[in-house]
Amino acid sequence: MAVDYAVIVVYLAGMLAMGWWGMRRAKSKSEFLVAGRRLGPAMYSGTMAAIVLGGASTIGGVGLGYQYGLSGAWMVFTIGLGLLALSVFFSARIARLKVYTVSEMLDLRYGGRAGIISGVVMWAYTLMLAVTSTIAYATIFDVLFDVNRTVAIILGGTIVVAYSTLGGMWSITLTDMVQFVVKTIGLLLLLLPIAVVKAGGFSEMKAKLPTEYFDPLGIGGETIFTYVLIYTFGMLIGQDIWQRVFTARSDTTARWGGTVAGTYCLIYAVAGAVIGTAAKVMYPNLASADSAFATIVKDELPVGVRGLVLAAALAAVMSTSSGALIACATVANNDIWSRLRGIVGGGGAGDEPHDEVRGNRAFILIMGIAVILIAIALNDVVEALTVAYNLLVGGLLVPIIGGLLWRRGTAAGALSAVCVGGVAVVGLMWQYGILANQPIYYGLLASLVVYVVVSLATPPTDAAVLTAWRERLAGSPARPAFEGRTLAPDPAEPADVLNRRTG
Repeated sequence: MAVDYAVIVVYLAGMLAMGWWGMRRAKSKSEFLVAGRRLGPAMYSGTMAAIVLGGASTIGGVGLGYQYGLSGAWMVFTIGLGLLALSVFFSARIARLKVYTVSEMLDLRYGGRAGIISGVVMWAYTLMLAVTSTIAYATIFDVLFDVNRTVAIILGGTIVVAYSTLGGMWSITLTDMVQFVVKTIGLLLLLLPIAVVKAGGFSEMKAKLPTEYFDPLGIGGETIFTYVLIYTFGMLIGQDIWQRVFTARSDTTARWGGTVAGTYCLIYAVAGAVIGTAAKVMYPNLASADSAFATIVKDELPVGVRGLVLAAALAAVMSTSSGALIACATVANNDIWSRLRGIVGGGGAGDEPHDEVRGNRAFILIMGIAVILIAIALNDVVEALTVAYNLLVGGLLVPIIGGLLWRRGTAAGALSAVCVGGVAVVGLMWQYGILANQPIYYGLLASLVVYVVVSLATPPTDAAVLTAWRERLAGSPARPAFEGRTLAPDPAEPADVLNRRTG
């Protein structure tokens, strides 16, 4: 294992070095939180793919393949579909808003009254996402170093917290790009073909496994539909995903770069299911499906390759963990703490760029320590992740998508939808069980009904708010009003005249 250890140690040291480099570059709030909004297509695609394909997509995706065969790809496949939908239909408009959080978008759209409640819901989601990603270190480090769960969580979590705190989004972007390359080589180019060959090829796999293992819908239509509701829609509204959209250099980069990343996710989904199916042939009686990944890596791969593939799994976990951590800290600082400080004491402190960087860095450190402690105390990862996504989708999907698509939606409707949807999913999880499908079905329906009814029953959003919103969506600066009208540009005017008149 000495060679494998060397590969992992070099990889982890590289992560910390990139954190140090990012610290030297992140000198403003924009640089620290959204990498200066300067990522080009190649880096944007790689980092977006890295953030959405974490430990659940890698270890969990292989586990689903072990349990259900090729149809086990559906969980990760729906993540890819969600990223494609976000990129094609919404990412360009989101990027043009030039905000830092989803709650800031809601404030712009509804007139500044929807932020703090939505911020609390988004914070809970990103916190639990970071926790569940951090717990996944235990599985990988147990295979690598045979250490207990607590030590594994502290080791992996400390490295992620360190480079995220040092350089913010620049560090995370650079490490995610490396992680994207490592897991492409480790999972797609090495583990996938080796697993299929070790299992005797596809013909041998078909001969040894039941036919339902090769049925694309074998996992069940209801399960697939639930995956779409939770993961596809979750991709459309998560702060961790939007914060990556904000890093795009242009709306074209956000659209096409995200499309490439979404397509990569679809390929990754199928690869994970095939690896899991091959593991079922080689190890038909594993106690846990989620141990399929670690077992096949430990027993079937040669020295050196094993270290690279484990580094790939570690990369997948770290990318999601760091992305969720900076999203959690950003929401906690910008959407909750800053607003509460303004309510209690009038705010006003920390407006200089350096102070903003220092404040956001402190919140990443605080949230990172909290994530590590919760991860040590928490046992059931699946239930924690389900609670997080149910709250996110049940509470925030309708007001966010409604705000983007329906002009008649109001602040009262949005706040009602957040509260009713959030309370409904929590109550229904209490009644039916955390892993039941009913909470997200009925919670989402309740949120939609309340949003429409309350919006239609309350006065429309102020025209000035909607005008400012449309101009932000279009990427235009706000134009001065004159006698109750908004001055529209005349395409026939010379550019210098037009610029003076519209500012």
